[in-house]
Amino acid sequence: MKTFLLSMAGALVAIVLFVVLSFLFLMALIGVATASDPEPDTVVLSLDLREQLSDQAPATGFAAFAGQQGFTDLVLKIDAAIEDDHVKGIFIRGSETSIGSSRAEELRDVLIDFRDSGKFVIAHTQGGLSNSGPSSYRAISAADEIWMQPGTDLAATGIVFETEFLKGLFDKLSITPEIVALYEYKNAPNSYNNETYTEPHRFALSELADSVWSVSLHDIAEDRGLQYDALKALLESGPIPAEEALSESLVDTLGWPEDAMDAAQGRAGEHAAFVSLADYTAPTARPGAPMIAIVGGEGAIVTGGGDGDLFAETVGFGSDRVARAILDAADNDRIEAIVFRVDSPGGSPTASDQIWNAVKRAQAAGKPVVVSMGSVAASGGYYVSAGADRILANDTTITGSIGIFGGKLAIGEGLERIGVNIEPVLVGGEWSTAFSVDRFTNAQRAQMVDMLERGYDRFTSIVADGRGLTQEEVHERARGRVWSGEDAVGQGLVDEIGGFRDAINAAKDLADIDAERDVQLVYYPARRSGFDALEGALGVSAETASSVSALNEIASDPQVRALLEELQAARAGGIQARGPNITER
Repeated sequence: MKTFLLSMAGALVAIVLFVVLSFLFLMALIGVATASDPEPDTVVLSLDLREQLSDQAPATGFAAFAGQQGFTDLVLKIDAAIEDDHVKGIFIRGSETSIGSSRAEELRDVLIDFRDSGKFVIAHTQGGLSNSGPSSYRAISAADEIWMQPGTDLAATGIVFETEFLKGLFDKLSITPEIVALYEYKNAPNSYNNETYTEPHRFALSELADSVWSVSLHDIAEDRGLQYDALKALLESGPIPAEEALSESLVDTLGWPEDAMDAAQGRAGEHAAFVSLADYTAPTARPGAPMIAIVGGEGAIVTGGGDGDLFAETVGFGSDRVARAILDAADNDRIEAIVFRVDSPGGSPTASDQIWNAVKRAQAAGKPVVVSMGSVAASGGYYVSAGADRILANDTTITGSIGIFGGKLAIGEGLERIGVNIEPVLVGGEWSTAFSVDRFTNAQRAQMVDMLERGYDRFTSIVADGRGLTQEEVHERARGRVWSGEDAVGQGLVDEIGGFRDAINAAKDLADIDAERDVQLVYYPARRSGFDALEGALGVSAETASSVSALNEIASDPQVRALLEELQAARAGGIQARGPNITER
């Protein structure tokens, strides 16, 4: 009966997908038939920062089918538009909520280069929420003109990192966290081991928040021609009314979004057309230009392919896919270097080890590897980066967290309270029941600690080898502590501050490609479009049906997703190299 019901559910999903795809295909044909207008001679690019955006373009599924692009794609398009004489400027709708400090930093850098080339940048903001942090404002602070809607408030207050502590809930449910962490700063398990911050946990996050806040203030002060201390006092005072934001030079003009668009039109010329940055076709390198491979991973690092979810909105970080991509790029004689974009809080040490090994094999094949860290490259995200020839991060990238933890949630007592009794039949030694519903025995806990120590020793030895440090020096910087990119440079964990564009330039340098020469960027695996993007993801199964049911507003919230990943890792047991669950505001 269960098989029959699953088959019926699969058939129903298949019918729905067929109808949806048929409709999309028809709309595509209509779009092609009606798209007869020539490319405009004068262009104003438009970018709406209020839209959700992944770091990298998805590889499969509906998001790839729809041509969804990633943050790194948009950065490269703005950079390419600098040399496009048709493009006169860019119009940006500012976000009212946080877009992430590292992302704001990387966008600001490319906008400065765009502006300094003689093109204009006009931004419009409708204010911000009181807990949104400085990133939404920092992303547009370098604009030539910042417009703000009358009657709104600008809130670009300090950095807040929030941690959910579940021990109180677990106590009520008679669930015992059996989690061992190495070492005191490895704070991911604190969400379920503790009711509040430990001193090392609080100290590390306070230092991180202070670094991110300081860097953000320096950037905004420089962009707006303000004194650091005066700006700090102003922003920390709370929401700022539009009229005060104008008088304090935080914005240049009060007006409505349509007024700001008219201003952009006026600067570009009356015949200028607004073109969404996502739809803009940037100039490309000529055939025959040197090739640099781009490999990326985003999200939790897991074993396997990681590309089977029809509804995934990110590229994923499956070890088979990422390792294979690196090795395929290394096997291509025309590829001269590899840029590896990492945006991950970590995950499976086994998966991370597989990807690290692929990086080493690519280097042995003569391909230099440059890591570009996105918003976060911590724990397993640092593990996969440690062996690269050069590591670049933004000032506000969250990195480090070189540590390891493992264990389980012992739910046996809670089950007994509701009348469920689970008894094992043991064959094969005491460790066979280590990840049962009951608590560890003393022997099992000792074995878990031994296993974690071996994993930590391997992790730190890999970092020591990659960074040219002794293992003792790595341990001083490790112990699970998170660092900002700015501080990680001082600790020798990162080579230099820079974004995705800088990583490409670093790859050119390592491959002895002239700095002024254009290069072809070749994505591994090759990016799919249209119906090819759905290949392999249309197999209807119980897993697909589960993915459908997961499409809801709550599950798409980043904070909820991060917490669910933490709980899944704890419930499944085993060992994790995952950074703390940090939600930035």
